[in-house]
Amino acid sequence: MEMILTKQPKFLLKRRHLPLLRHFCTEHKSPLPQVSESSIIITQALDVLLQTPDNEWTSSPQIKNLLFSSTSLSPQLFFQITRRFPSSSRALSFFNFLQSNLPTEANTSSLSYAYQAVFELAIRERMSPESLFDLYKACKDQNIPLSINSATLLIRFFGKVSMYDYSLLVYNELDNNLRNTHVRNVLIDVLLRCDHDRDAFNVLDEMLDRESQFPVNELTGDIVFYALMRREHVKNSVTDEELVGLVSKFAEHGVFPNAVWLTQLITRFCRKGKTDEAWDVLHVLMKFDAPLEAASCNALLNALGREGDFKRMNQLFTEMKENDIEPSVVTFGTIINRLCKLYRADEALEVFEKMIAGKETAEISVEPDVIIFNTLIDGLCKVGKQEEALGLIEQMRLRLQKGCMPNAVTYNCLINGFCKSGNIEKGLELFHLMKQEGVTPNVVTLNTLVDGMCRHGRINSAVEFFQEVTRKGLCANAVTYTILITAFCNVNNFQEAIKWFDDMSRAGCSADSVVYFTLISGLCQAGRMNDASLVVSKLKEAGFRPDIVCYNHLISGFCKKKMLDKAYEVLREMEDIGMTPNSVTYNTLISFLSKSGNFSAARRVLKKMVKEGLVPTVVTYGALIHAFCVNGHVDEAMKIFKELSSSSNVSPNTVIYNILIDSLCKNNQVELALSLMEEMKVKEVRPNTNTYNAMFKGLRQKNMLDKAFKLMDRMIEHACHPDYISMEILTEWLSEAGQTEKLKKFVQGYAVSAAPA
Repeated sequence: MEMILTKQPKFLLKRRHLPLLRHFCTEHKSPLPQVSESSIIITQALDVLLQTPDNEWTSSPQIKNLLFSSTSLSPQLFFQITRRFPSSSRALSFFNFLQSNLPTEANTSSLSYAYQAVFELAIRERMSPESLFDLYKACKDQNIPLSINSATLLIRFFGKVSMYDYSLLVYNELDNNLRNTHVRNVLIDVLLRCDHDRDAFNVLDEMLDRESQFPVNELTGDIVFYALMRREHVKNSVTDEELVGLVSKFAEHGVFPNAVWLTQLITRFCRKGKTDEAWDVLHVLMKFDAPLEAASCNALLNALGREGDFKRMNQLFTEMKENDIEPSVVTFGTIINRLCKLYRADEALEVFEKMIAGKETAEISVEPDVIIFNTLIDGLCKVGKQEEALGLIEQMRLRLQKGCMPNAVTYNCLINGFCKSGNIEKGLELFHLMKQEGVTPNVVTLNTLVDGMCRHGRINSAVEFFQEVTRKGLCANAVTYTILITAFCNVNNFQEAIKWFDDMSRAGCSADSVVYFTLISGLCQAGRMNDASLVVSKLKEAGFRPDIVCYNHLISGFCKKKMLDKAYEVLREMEDIGMTPNSVTYNTLISFLSKSGNFSAARRVLKKMVKEGLVPTVVTYGALIHAFCVNGHVDEAMKIFKELSSSSNVSPNTVIYNILIDSLCKNNQVELALSLMEEMKVKEVRPNTNTYNAMFKGLRQKNMLDKAFKLMDRMIEHACHPDYISMEILTEWLSEAGQTEKLKKFVQGYAVSAAPA
């Protein structure tokens, strides 16, 4: 029987669903036409019917004799005859003829099947949904009961044209005994595809009821889980908690999501950080003895590993064995990988040893692959156990016949481990060994060794190694050159850094923005602004644009070279391209202008900073205060300090207090400096050794010993240790004053202010 079906998901093609797919097309146990029925009678009847005008059928003895006198003609054969008419209109005429001539006892069943054929022909002719619905209404008006196949045909058709309300109407008008599992599955599929989840789940709830006459089956589960999984990236009408409950209700009926859907579901929960829900789903299925596979467990193990929840990882691994879920190499690899990433290499090694010792302990034995060996070697190297990692290569060699051969990744992990520990010679030895064993070094090998040498101050060795291996055909990449450029920048050898930058271009390696920014930053810090500007030009030619950090380095570099015009030029360029200066930009300019004594310009920049919506920071105020103090304008510095203190957003820090206390003491305003010390105590700003040293100098000038003793006690109380400057000041002063005993007590950590001066 040819039927119009909606496109089915790929899962329906799996072998275990093939019987269900057949039932999805036609109702199981439905008395549809059998191949054994007499084709001769059907052919004869059709020939006569097609050759006779419709209005003469009733008066034709031959037609009546063929159709109504034979005892072999059944409702199924009336169906076969009706569906072979060339059009739905003639088929409908034949139905009307049957309705007028069939005996009462055969009327209902035969007419039902004949009308089913009319529906099929109408759909095949692509009749409009409205016309088809009129045909359905006519069927209902004549009290012709729908067959199950007619119902599913209509439900699916109306769903296909997004007229799900018609699908619901057909379903709701069916007799209760016809709303079986098959019909409900079709309706749920239609509703979910039309995103009408509420109606779909109303039908599903009836099926999930424990007393349901038509419960869910495996196909119901596939339809529902497929629909929910395909909506992973859109808003779902079912919450995660409800989804867990749904899996549980299906499980009560012995229906479980297949391995693919279950793995996707667990992965989905874990991506959202809902490992508890993933855990619940898996354990619900374990409770009902669902046929689980390692892939689903592996997804959860991976998530638990990311969270460092090794307690539940161990529990799940144990439960896998209890539930006869055979761990795969991925299972062990997941556990080992997560342990290694959390620097728990010893535990990873224990898991590995259990993995390979299964045969001897009657446990499940899984043969490790190259990936597991490489993961473990890398993990051991990261915790400084390079020698143990090296020993694993011997185990790999014992498994050469099983395809477990050390590869470039294996050696790169080992070389990286030895280089990071400073054992460059061992790294080079491994480099030569891998070539002897037929493993070709790659650019990662080159970069690892070059980086290791550079990090341990062996830049010349790195250059020699680079030149040697590249002559032999090993190609470098942008990362290699970046390592060398950065290394030369770090030792302020910018001439070599620029040379390598040029070599990089000649070698055809496209520099990324990191290379440019590294070079620009180093040149700016070294004050080589012409070279920095040249690199900026090359950066723009390469299609990159300086970021805010790069511009700030340029502004800072020009300010240090007292090239204010250039700094303003960079600032204007930033504004022209729509890049808003940040607090660092303005603080750099304010600091330079203030130190230069150009306070009016510094204040203008400060006003612009506020106008741009940036809140001045403690660094901003500190720059101004320091500059005023350095230029002898302590009173102006105190005005800014009071402005800062009154601000609710910014609080002065120890550095600012130290600047003011030192300047006040030098300006013979010791009492005011002492008041700032008290203010620090109230505001819980901790003084440091520099604070006390500045005060000791000021107090000595005023010979205020009592105050000095109290400050010495406060130093001891706050465990603020005196430095050589503190001891130099106090030793000279207290020796002159005959208070060497108090100095001894102070050094020993005892209070000194209680004794009389």
